[in-house]
Parts: sequence; structure tokens; C-alpha cells
Amino acid sequence: MDAMNQPIRIAVTGAAGQIAYSLIFHLAAGELLGPDQPIILHLLEVPQALNKLYGVGMELDDGAFPLLEEVVLSDDPNIAFSGVDYAFLIGAKPRSPGMERSDLLKDNAGIFNVQGRALNEHASRDVKVLVVGNPANTNAWITYHAAPDLSPSQFSSMMRLDHNRSLHQLAAKTNVSVSDIKRMTVWGNHSSTQYPDIHHALINGTPASDLVDETWLTEDFMPVIQQRGTAIIQARGSSSIGSAAYAALSHMRSWIHGTPEDDWVSMGVVSDGSYGIPEGLIYAFPVTIKEGIVSIVQDLPLTEQDRALMQKSVDELEKEREAVANLMLS
Repeated sequence: MDAMNQPIRIAVTGAAGQIAYSLIFHLAAGELLGPDQPIILHLLEVPQALNKLYGVGMELDDGAFPLLEEVVLSDDPNIAFSGVDYAFLIGAKPRSPGMERSDLLKDNAGIFNVQGRALNEHASRDVKVLVVGNPANTNAWITYHAAPDLSPSQFSSMMRLDHNRSLHQLAAKTNVSVSDIKRMTVWGNHSSTQYPDIHHALINGTPASDLVDETWLTEDFMPVIQQRGTAIIQARGSSSIGSAAYAALSHMRSWIHGTPEDDWVSMGVVSDGSYGIPEGLIYAFPVTIKEGIVSIVQDLPLTEQDRALMQKSVDELEKEREAVANLMLS
């Protein structure tokens, strides 16, 4: 290890929860920033989960990770985000049985408004913030609006899980490796309104749409991706854990290290109006990343059907934004 490397601070919220628990040890092992970069983990939890968080801290101690210089455990966002360079916002209010979506949005607005303000006041001025906790796109919208001193480009929502799910389904259908597929795209919201789109994807250089039929796309592929989270809950009695943690790691790794020259990833970013998506919405686009700068892929040909499918997420996200906008004034 280069003795001159200064430690980089990484925050994880909901740090005693299952997704964070799956992620934290990958971070401690250097899988985000590499084998020569020491880190300090800042782990945030709600007060009632502090005992569990202390247990996570004990396990990190017992792991004796060479790159892990310090662990900060707190229930105070102002402490947890102090000086952090990267933040994984995983903790969110889950939807309980019988809970109205409006109530879910209201509860999460309170959480992410507070966290956005804390990031605004205490994080590194170059912090990169990934919102994982659902509803991720709207929670990211809340967070960046609560942090006016930071650039909207420093906030994103996780669509990588949907992207990875799409890669696997297409690879399985065409009997190739996921590494043979380039330019997969998932548009929109991390919800059942998302639009997984293979029409720009290439499989070993051949257009993916030439290798599958439209019936499979509309009756199998798209519904599987849109409902995959529900299917996993039904199968294992719990939401996606390991795959979500790996997607979060992969999302941030791409954001830091960039995308290959011939490929892109799907990422929830603040819309600049590309493809007619209203400015300001956190919406998933195909993006390329170079030196930490995220650029929406431009000028992809879209059919009227594509645009109709993309509009479903716009409508949903605008309704969610309206539901929480008044809470941002408090």
C-alpha cells in the first residue's frame, strides 16, 4: 500500500439492514476502490437499531481488513456524512401491509430530506450519492433538492439491478454469456413501470432484436424484469438482498472507474430534457461515464411504442414528485 494514500470516507445508511450488511464487507475488502486505497466507513442507523449496528462494527473489527482504517458508527446523519466522498443511501421506510403509497412517500420524504440537508452541510464537495432505498428515484429527487449547495449531477438512483436482471434474461434466452451483451438499456423508474429495452443492445456485435422474437419481448422478457422483485419475495420470503448489494457496488464502481468505450449502463440521473423526459426528474437513461462524468447517450432512435412505454414512468414519477413536493418546503 502506498503510504501516501489518504483514506477515503464511504457512508452507508441503513447499515444494520440486510442489503447494507451484504455490501459493507465488500467495501471493507477494497472491492470498490481497489487494493491500494485505505477507507473509513461511516455507518448510519436509526436509534432503535444501534445495537445491531454495534454488532456489525464488531464483525468489521474481527475481519481485520487491511484497508479499513476506521469505522464510524452513528445515528446522527451530521456525523455519518461528515467528510464522506461516497454515500450509499440504503436505509428507507419499507412499505408495510395495508400501507398507502402516499404514506410511504411521506415517511421517506422526511428521511431523505434530513439526509440531503446533512450531506449538503457536511459531505465532501465532490461527494457521489447513490440512493438505493425505495422508492429510489423519488427518494433521490428529495435528497438532491435538500442539498442545494451540491450539484444535481452528484446524485443518482440505482437502476443497475434492473439492468443486471435484463442482461441475465437476454443471455439465457440467446445462450450467451452476459459479457457478450453490450448496450442494454432500462428506461424510467425502479418500479413496474420501467421499460427494459433491448432494441439498442448488441450480442457479439449482432443486434439483439434480430435474435429474439417480439412475442418473447412483450410477453416474457418485459414482465419478468418488471415483476422480478415481487417474484423473489414470493420465492424466498424476502426482497432481493445479495443481488441488490452487488448492483449498488457495481453502480458506484462504474461511476468512479467509468464505462467501456463500446458499452453503457442504465442509471437513474437528473433529466436534462433528453428524449423529452421532463427536466429535473430522476429517470433511468443509458449513460456513459468517463472520469466520473456521467453523460446520457444521445440520439437513440425510438418508436412511438418506445415513447409510450417510457411515458409510463414519467407519469408515475410526476405523481410521486407532486405527493412529496410540499414536504420539501418544511
